[in-house]
Amino acid sequence: MRDKVKLPIPKRSLWLTHAGMLAEQVLRAFWPFFSILMAVLAALMLGLQDQVRVEFVWAAGAVSLIALSVAAAIGIRRFHRPTRSEALVRLDEALPGRPIQALIDDQAIGATDADSVALWRAHKARMAQRVSQAEVVKPDLRLASRDPYALRYAALLALVVAMLFGSLWRIGSVAEMTPGTAVAGQGPTWEGWVEPPRYTGLPTLYLADQSGPALSVPAGSSVTLRFYGEVGAHSLTETSSVTGTEAATEPEQDFVVTQSGQLRIEGPAGRDWVVDVIGDAPPIIDVAGRAEAEAGGQMKLPFQSSDDYGVVSGSALIELDLGAVDRRYGLTTEPEPREVIEIELPMPITGDRADFTEDLIEDFSEHPWAHLPVRITLMARDAADQQSESEPYLTALPARRFFDPLAAAVIEQRRDLLWSRENGARVAQVLRAVSHQPEGLFRSDTAYLRLRVLLRRLETFNQYGLKQPQQEEIAQALWDLAVLIEDGTLADALERMRRAQERLSEAMQNGASEEEIAELMQELREATQDYLQQLQRLAQQNGQDGERQSGQNGESLQMSQDDLQAMMDRIQELMEQGRMAEAQQALEEFQQMMENMRVTQGQGQGGQSEGQQAMEGLAETLREQQGLSDQAFRDLQEQFNPGGQAGESQGNEGRNGGQGRGQSHEGQGGQGQDSDQAGEGQSGQGSLADRQQALRDELRRQEQGLPGAGTQEGEAARDALGRAGRAMDEAEQALRGDDLAEAIDRQSEAMEALREGMRSLGEALAENQQNQSGQGTQEGEAQANNRDPLGRNPGAAGSISTDDNLLQGEDVYRRARELLDEIRRRTGETDRPTIELEYLKRLLERF
Repeated sequence: MRDKVKLPIPKRSLWLTHAGMLAEQVLRAFWPFFSILMAVLAALMLGLQDQVRVEFVWAAGAVSLIALSVAAAIGIRRFHRPTRSEALVRLDEALPGRPIQALIDDQAIGATDADSVALWRAHKARMAQRVSQAEVVKPDLRLASRDPYALRYAALLALVVAMLFGSLWRIGSVAEMTPGTAVAGQGPTWEGWVEPPRYTGLPTLYLADQSGPALSVPAGSSVTLRFYGEVGAHSLTETSSVTGTEAATEPEQDFVVTQSGQLRIEGPAGRDWVVDVIGDAPPIIDVAGRAEAEAGGQMKLPFQSSDDYGVVSGSALIELDLGAVDRRYGLTTEPEPREVIEIELPMPITGDRADFTEDLIEDFSEHPWAHLPVRITLMARDAADQQSESEPYLTALPARRFFDPLAAAVIEQRRDLLWSRENGARVAQVLRAVSHQPEGLFRSDTAYLRLRVLLRRLETFNQYGLKQPQQEEIAQALWDLAVLIEDGTLADALERMRRAQERLSEAMQNGASEEEIAELMQELREATQDYLQQLQRLAQQNGQDGERQSGQNGESLQMSQDDLQAMMDRIQELMEQGRMAEAQQALEEFQQMMENMRVTQGQGQGGQSEGQQAMEGLAETLREQQGLSDQAFRDLQEQFNPGGQAGESQGNEGRNGGQGRGQSHEGQGGQGQDSDQAGEGQSGQGSLADRQQALRDELRRQEQGLPGAGTQEGEAARDALGRAGRAMDEAEQALRGDDLAEAIDRQSEAMEALREGMRSLGEALAENQQNQSGQGTQEGEAQANNRDPLGRNPGAAGSISTDDNLLQGEDVYRRARELLDEIRRRTGETDRPTIELEYLKRLLERF
């Protein structure tokens, strides 16, 4: 390209473009040279030459020089210095219409024609205007094709690390690695490091960079010095280690700083520091609050600890405070020696351990020292293995409290037995007196029998001498007996509620802690909730809507769950305010009201068992789901062929499920009104979605009272109904999204899961009937009126199978073949909508 023509190119754009092209050539030619140079500098600055033998260093140096020379030679051969013409071409290629080339060109034809010349000049004027607006062309500095493994970035990263953590002083140490010689003009030199203990988290100090007269380092820091050059040119004198060092001239010196003192390096470029040792203070630990018993009986002891570099671990020592024990009754004898309790303290998993507060939570309810005076000593240890102890904390060892008087008496005798085996005879005597007249004392015959067996074993052991293993066996049996008496094995919801009320009343009278009262209050809420659910189920069975007859005055009492909840909230509020007398009175009123709601066993069951009612409810739910599925299929046909499928779908309308009726959903158009109203402008899919949601809610209610809990078949039924519920939820979402095909698929899954659940429930009921002789006749009479989802009589032994013909006398194989042929025929009609064809294909794949 001719450059003698003066072009209106901005000088800045041309110069920067030319510089960018020069950078491209330099990087493409010399990137191997730069990578090798950066890697060598990184190794020298990090001091890798000081970690290997001298011969290896010089060999590596020679290899590096050869590699640098070869890379430089290849780079010089490849390097091409860009010219001004090449820069103009680069700019011209970046501009539309190649204006620079147009300005350099001459008019080839029409030079004698005035009009042609004027046109040419106007063209060049436009091109000159474009050239005057030329921008800088960015250079292409990518080297990925030449360096596919990104070696240049690895070398650059190593150099950056060396600049951050290394030193330029270390490069000069290579020249000093020939024994007995030194580089001319440089002379002997030295270098050193101070490495603080790792647990401090402090960085390493390079001594050559420490310009101040004082050097502050933590105790235990390691100092390393290296002398290069002629032996004896440098010497070390220090008084900071245990033994100290005087005029040491060895090439390598190291010691550990343990005390403040002097550090002096004599010789060329020598230095002198005053070493100031930063001591490592021992950790501090102390109790931060009062030891309390959690609701479950665990001890909760808050503590706080701190250390200058962080606490590593801690422990708690618990020993009996024998002088503070009330030595009465079974505690008058000398206690048997027991080891001090030692437990690890919890440490923060994340965060700073320099200053923290934690809670020690441990269960000592079964320990012999439970509720006895103890001394708790906390200990903490830091990384320097320094330990410190807190002041002994005196308290009664928190543990589980038993509110039942009989359970508390059993626990007291257990404590006496563990106190000393000499108390064995006394414990047996007390337990025999307690069980002398069990009437009105033991709520459970099981507890009384277990106590009598335990008592006979204890008396036998006492007769032949009570040994330690036998002592531990009896103590564990007494603990299990107390827990049985306290918690009970009550299966009836009413009895559980009464027990919760009694335990709460006992706790209020004995001044229990707020945590224990809150736990018992929550237990009362759960027991009451369980009792009310049973009442609600009985009310639905008897059609009483929650009304119950009071056995004392015959008045009808209507008690809603909200009223009971408000009353329990009032009781808890009074207890939180400390008004225990009013809370006790409110609790008594609550007990009286709940007693009025009690229903005698078997009242109002109407001749049907719970299992039969559950089966009938599930059968009704399955019919409802079948009706919704049929309606959704008719709506899908109507979408793709309005008015043309009426005759084809009439057969479906006659089925029981087609109307989608049910007691729970009549208010939502259950009597088949959705199909009629859809054509009148109402949202059919929205109505179907609402009915699907109502059906899901009904299934959820049925799951709550499903019998067969604890059996394999019962759990299988619950799992199947859970899958049915999830499929109903997905069907509802599909209906709301106007995706009828997806909704039909999900409804089919729901029906299949419902059938599986009913099958499992029938097996559970059949197994229960076989285990309960004498009830088979009544169960069979009740099942005579039961119907499956298709209106057929169930089979024997509670099975939902039947001997009846599925098509009520029709040829089942012929009818199935007709349906399959019809589906195949419609699948072959390619003019049908895609969504309908996909649905028909899924039907063929399934059946």
